Amino acid sequence: MGIIRVYADTSVIGGVFDEEFKVPTQKFFDQVKSGQFALVTSAIVQDEIALAPTEVRNFFDEMLGFSDVAEVSDHVLELRDAYLYSRIVSQKYSDDALHVAVATVSGCSLIVSWNFKHIVHFQKIPLYNAINAIQGYPQIAIFSPLEVIRYEDEEI
Repeated sequence: MGIIRVYADTSVIGGVFDEEFKVPTQKFFDQVKSGQFALVTSAIVQDEIALAPTEVRNFFDEMLGFSDVAEVSDHVLELRDAYLYSRIVSQKYSDDALHVAVATVSGCSLIVSWNFKHIVHFQKIPLYNAINAIQGYPQIAIFSPLEVIRYEDEEI
């Protein structure tokens, strides 16, 4: 099966420093560092992180050594626009659609995010995947880090 390519959006990078999300987020990144996941990030995340506190920027810089950085291509923009046209999210939240599009076009199997309003949402996930199918892309799984980390007592 190989290592799963996982796109982590900006909320996951910042989650390392958020009391509510700290433990599962750190466990996720520990598992990235140990080779259990192939981490993918993007220029969008880089731009958003530039506005974050120093500790978040430093952590992101550290994780770049474990990451592929996906570019925002014309295909990504076309897919984002298809999500917006279908009203999965409004234009105001187009960057959230852009995260899903870049993850999809760059061949990730799944997205991890703490954004429960526009990305990790039971009504939106099937809509993103419907547009992916219409546009000729595979489905993408979308979860919080809590749902993808492996626990010590699990056999795979």
